[in-house]
Amino acid sequence: MRSHREELWFETKTRRAYINITRQVESVVKNSGVQEGLVLVNAMHITASVYINDDEQGLLADYDRFLERIAPHDDVYQHNETGEDNGDAHIKRQVMGREVVVAITNGRLDFGPWEQIFYGEFDGRRRKRVLVKVIGD
Repeated sequence: MRSHREELWFETKTRRAYINITRQVESVVKNSGVQEGLVLVNAMHITASVYINDDEQGLLADYDRFLERIAPHDDVYQHNETGEDNGDAHIKRQVMGREVVVAITNGRLDFGPWEQIFYGEFDGRRRKRVLVKVIGD
């Protein structure tokens, strides 16, 4: 069994963003040489997320509205009393999740219809990374 690790780096210009990273993950899988196995895609920051869904602009806007309703940026958070202003971003990350695992079959991501991998940013404007770890044969 082989193992391959790469990092993807992002720096968004906005506080919140949803970035389709499927092509970058496919490139890492190709670089790994793994034909049969798994890929872990993991946000390495506690105010960012990795998730799988459809790449449809209306759905992305729906996510943004939903997350802002349940954890508004301008609400009062005890976390913000530490000098931070991102209490909402921590909650949004918990809702959207930390990582995804995708099967690799014949050297390719083995997705269902419409599935794509996204990086969700909830406290942007600085560099953050995503770990991509491929294991298999």
